[in-house]
Amino acid sequence: MSPRSPVLNSLSLVIPAYNEADRLPQSLRHILAWMDDTEVKGEVIVVDDGSTDATADLAEEIAASDPRVSVIRQPGNRGKGAAVRRGVEVSREAWILFSDADLSTPIEDVVRLAKVSDTGIEVVIGSRDVSDSQIEEHQPWYREAMGRTFNRIVQTFAVPGIKDTQCGFKLFSREAARRCFGHMTIERFAFDVEVLFLARRFGYEIAEVGVRWRNDDRSTVDPLRDATRMFSDVMRIRLRHRGLSPDAP
Repeated sequence: MSPRSPVLNSLSLVIPAYNEADRLPQSLRHILAWMDDTEVKGEVIVVDDGSTDATADLAEEIAASDPRVSVIRQPGNRGKGAAVRRGVEVSREAWILFSDADLSTPIEDVVRLAKVSDTGIEVVIGSRDVSDSQIEEHQPWYREAMGRTFNRIVQTFAVPGIKDTQCGFKLFSREAARRCFGHMTIERFAFDVEVLFLARRFGYEIAEVGVRWRNDDRSTVDPLRDATRMFSDVMRIRLRHRGLSPDAP
């Protein structure tokens, strides 16, 4: 795809990070090299979610030598959703992609999403569960089983028809992102479901695009504690937004 794509000419990349000192610097260097090689124009926003290691310090070292990178320090560990929302709030470009710090989905796959957004769709999400996705390394069986159970609940109570709400690689137009994240209430891992529920409520078409994905065993998700919280949050999403008008700003 030509860098003249609207997405690749004006991209804010938001990276939420919590205790990612071992992985984030390499990811940032890879992203910046990719932007150079492909002439992508935009910015990289790292939102440190109250890390207790050197995540923010290392990110700031890279930011000091590259004006495309900025670092925001959250005052405490509020959750991935809160970190992404903060990045959306300060973003300056026309398109916003949020991506995990470990690049489980390679940054190059934004091109796959951009091809779809260029057709006029303002919410395009990476997926591990559609026909053209490529799982290069699977999660442990118990996490995959938990994911299937969670997806059945999501399909029933929140966003039917979306096969993978939890892949951390999503592209929004700035208008769609500001509107959806502006009404978001869930700050931890089920925030993806709520944001997609809101996108549907506001009338945005959501396209699901297959991406490459590689599991990293150093995930910070607790299989029991976080899964219980996510299930509970999903069950409450409709209740939280029952009075929200589709025309709300």
